[in-house]
Amino acid sequence: MRVLVVEDEIYLAEAVQAGLRLEAIACDVVTDGDDALERLAVHDYDVVVLDRDIPGTHGDDVCRTIVERRLGCRVLMLTAAARLGDKVAGFELGVDDYLTKPFDLPELVVRLRSLARRPAHSTPPVLEHAGLRLDPFRREVYRDGRYVALSRKQFAVLEVLMTARGGVISAEQLLERAWDENADPFTNAVRITISGLRKRLGDPWLIHTVPGVGYRLGDGTPGDGTPE
Repeated sequence: MRVLVVEDEIYLAEAVQAGLRLEAIACDVVTDGDDALERLAVHDYDVVVLDRDIPGTHGDDVCRTIVERRLGCRVLMLTAAARLGDKVAGFELGVDDYLTKPFDLPELVVRLRSLARRPAHSTPPVLEHAGLRLDPFRREVYRDGRYVALSRKQFAVLEVLMTARGGVISAEQLLERAWDENADPFTNAVRITISGLRKRLGDPWLIHTVPGVGYRLGDGTPGDGTPE
């Protein structure tokens, strides 16, 4: 296992490095976010031990870069803050685990080995179709560069349709994938959500109805299917 420790408290960083080497864990140390990004650009690491509050590029931005570039390494963030809100924010960025300072080296070692056994998390791919851009990780949708605000259900339905890449998705399939198991199969929720989604996306309409079958995404050109 190869680990990158990003910690500006040099004595702590060196102590961690020495301790990890005793555990047969290869360890590199940098003391700021800029150096961390440089190392990550040229070396493959299994885990990054990342202090959140570091000089240069902030720890949150280092983590964000790791996720966006799909570097494949796990992130264990060190923080002096034990507040739940800080941890929630970190997990939303893509942090795999947290360790609050001060900590014991044996606990760090156990957590590193546990992370190294996990499959590398991957960011869901950004979906694009006919000027639409849907980012599942950031929960954002753009049409021709214009941000489109969607409800959670509208986002879920659009993601299913975009994943189908122009294929037809039935109302039953949308209920199964975008609603929970308690959804009424006779509900008109799909039709209502599709109608609202069309309006949010704007003209020309991209979501077409295939009579008696379901819905599909068109290319937005005149004559491409029937919107309703």
